[in-house]
Amino acid sequence: MPQPMHEQMRQAVIDGDSERARALARAAVDAGADLLASVEWGFSAGIRAVGELWEQGDYFLPELVQGAEAMKAAMAVINPALAAARQEAKPKARVVIGTVEGDLHDIGKTLVATLLEANGFEVHDLGADVSVALFLERARAEGADIVAASALLTTTMGAQQDLVQAVTAAGLGGKLRVLVGGSATTPAWAERIGAHYAENAQRAVEVACRLVS
Repeated sequence: MPQPMHEQMRQAVIDGDSERARALARAAVDAGADLLASVEWGFSAGIRAVGELWEQGDYFLPELVQGAEAMKAAMAVINPALAAARQEAKPKARVVIGTVEGDLHDIGKTLVATLLEANGFEVHDLGADVSVALFLERARAEGADIVAASALLTTTMGAQQDLVQAVTAAGLGGKLRVLVGGSATTPAWAERIGAHYAENAQRAVEVACRLVS
């Protein structure tokens, strides 16, 4: 359940206040708080709200960037603490993630990567504008179980299909699952190209867990 501190974390991201977000993250770590809850109910809730405000036209690019920077500032404090807590634990699986070639949208993909890592996955984030060849190269190099590809533009979503075909052509279809998402995608599209689908970051974690269970 959300706590009062979680609302403060959420608001810090909405306000684009990196210093406040960093301080709240440090307070959570120092207090031994539930860091996964802080991420989900606090900082992630904030970045989701920023995305909604952007889509509604209430926020513009500067506010979008500031919100993302506040989220990153908080996670820069929380991620090392999460890593230390699970140092002895074997990762659930390895995920290579990125936004497809020709698409520079990064916030949603970064949120998915953050939540996957927070939930015990070993995550290799390739950033945005990632070619199919690079997805495949890194998936092989890291021994990935899942490759996750985001597309927010209808003009770039064809790269997700190219990725599925490349995975199959490389003989990795039996081991390497392709997970797609982004505002351009739908469950029907994922089914058509032979991929798995998640409509948001929390759902991506649930699907990833199911795929490797």
